[in-house]
Amino acid sequence: QVQLVESGGGLAQAGDSLRLSCAASGRTESTRDMGWFRQTPGKEREFVARITWSGTNTDYADAVKGRFTISKDNAKSTVYLQMNSLKLEDTAVYYCAARPSILTKWSDGNWGQGTQVTVSS
Repeated sequence: QVQLVESGGGLAQAGDSLRLSCAASGRTESTRDMGWFRQTPGKEREFVARITWSGTNTDYADAVKGRFTISKDNAKSTVYLQMNSLKLEDTAVYYCAARPSILTKWSDGNWGQGTQVTVSS
């Protein structure tokens, strides 16, 4: 099992920046892929960004491409999500996830408890 703890959420104004962190612990050696997802009330959880455990490959949802950057500090086993030019529609609970293979469904991986991001005008 991999334990994930998110932090860094909070209140921001449109156009501001926030950085989310996800600290991984436990059997991290089994992790090959990590990602960020977000969810708003009444909607399904949606993919935001992912990064391979090695940090060499990344992928982004179209809605955040060019504004958000996912990165990883291997020494700290921590994944970051730098969110710039925040928009009202970025308001959501953000979740960190880890999976042992890109062939594993995210839903079968490990998840953090989530951190709230609220963007106001």
